[in-house]
Amino acid sequence: MIEALVSSYFRSNSPVSQQLQSYNKFIDVGLQEVIDRIGTIQTNVEGFELKLGKIRVEQPRYYEVRGGYRHILPQEARLRNITYSSPLFLEIIPVFNGIERPTYSDVFIGEIPVMVKSKLCYLSGMSRNELIENGEDPDDPGGYFIINGSERVLVSIEDLVPNKLMVTKERNGIVSKIFSTRFGFRARCVVERNNEGLFTVEFPSTPPGITLVQMLRVLGLSSDKDIKEAFSQDDIIKNDIILNLSEDASKTKEEAIDSLSRKLSPGQPPEFRLTRMENLIDNYLLPHIGVEKSKRIEKARFLITMAERATRVAYKQIAPDDKDHYANKRVKLAGDLMEELFRYAFQFLVKDLVYQASRADARGRRLQVHTLVRQDAMADRIRYAMATGNWIAGQTGVSQLLDRVSYLSTLSHLRRVISPLSKKHPHFKARDLHGTHIGKLCPNETPEGPSCSLVKNLAVMAEVSTGVEDEEIMRILKSYDVKE
Repeated sequence: MIEALVSSYFRSNSPVSQQLQSYNKFIDVGLQEVIDRIGTIQTNVEGFELKLGKIRVEQPRYYEVRGGYRHILPQEARLRNITYSSPLFLEIIPVFNGIERPTYSDVFIGEIPVMVKSKLCYLSGMSRNELIENGEDPDDPGGYFIINGSERVLVSIEDLVPNKLMVTKERNGIVSKIFSTRFGFRARCVVERNNEGLFTVEFPSTPPGITLVQMLRVLGLSSDKDIKEAFSQDDIIKNDIILNLSEDASKTKEEAIDSLSRKLSPGQPPEFRLTRMENLIDNYLLPHIGVEKSKRIEKARFLITMAERATRVAYKQIAPDDKDHYANKRVKLAGDLMEELFRYAFQFLVKDLVYQASRADARGRRLQVHTLVRQDAMADRIRYAMATGNWIAGQTGVSQLLDRVSYLSTLSHLRRVISPLSKKHPHFKARDLHGTHIGKLCPNETPEGPSCSLVKNLAVMAEVSTGVEDEEIMRILKSYDVKE
């Protein structure tokens, strides 16, 4: 009965469908989103900027020394040790003193590796007989890339869910933390309550010891009365906030701003200190709420929520969050990893465009878009990361040589999930089998030794959904009159 059910399931579902769907979503939506978030490139040449439009991806091709471009299939890429990739064309419109002068509709900006059997691949539309005629294995599931002739797979990475508040008990006290993520930038923001009941705040590029009250005053809740009213009127929370107000050195907003700016930029002139402090608060403190000055009061309210949750956990009114619960994890598939890499590589192309424009202007040349774009600026970085597995943010082993020892080992490798935790540390809780893994992860298949339970595999019939944007969820909640 079970055999019939499993074989029936795999007749209509690919074992690597989640990788293919994720990559297809990246091609359809992810590429354009990265371009749209940059929008316009400001150059150092006065009155000259570049406006970015639509991006277009063609099917895989290869440039022959004699004969120009021709379409290639995966088998030829394997045999000739070349990369199976597609060209990218981007609409770049030069703007001179506010006037658009479109000359070329599309500019070739580089190439992107193609996942075998994805919507870009020629094999996706072929029948079993056509695959055999073209030298391909009809039972090969796809879901991997061919880089310099080697088959490489992007291994999925599990990580804590972004933009979700989690409260845990640590050795020094209670920690409320959130991985605030906005357009690929991730900031770890923490409110810590020590055993005495004093709150401190921590976010990227800041020294330890910034008090919560000081931060709230800087964000706009200047008087003691405003701060008290913003918190819940529970007795335990009232006690905590009265203690924090009495212990804090700054009593006014001006004092708080001066003290915080000195901590962030010691020994610098006042104008520089204030500018840097405002920049850090707007861009690095809870960026998922927004990076505009108008969002500071919302950030203050969120910090208050974080502090209140920490107090309630400390007094055992609510239980601390379990970070090993699989509802508090997200799995980054090949499409998400490719989007991260493309965003990183495209920023180098933007910097190179700005440099080439300044150089051409200094030499008195005409500013023409197709001569400013160097295709290798982006393609080389993508190819290097795919070939070595050295990903952005110092991650290693993301791209791996596909295991072809047997058909089962190939399927297993394509469905692998790795944890970013270090293998050298004895993360006992993270290595335990959790009740929420049932139906999602295989309880048996994991390596022995230091990687035990940090390298896992998806269960036989597990599927990974590709996710929904936060804005869509917010829109649905607002349509049901849910108050912010």
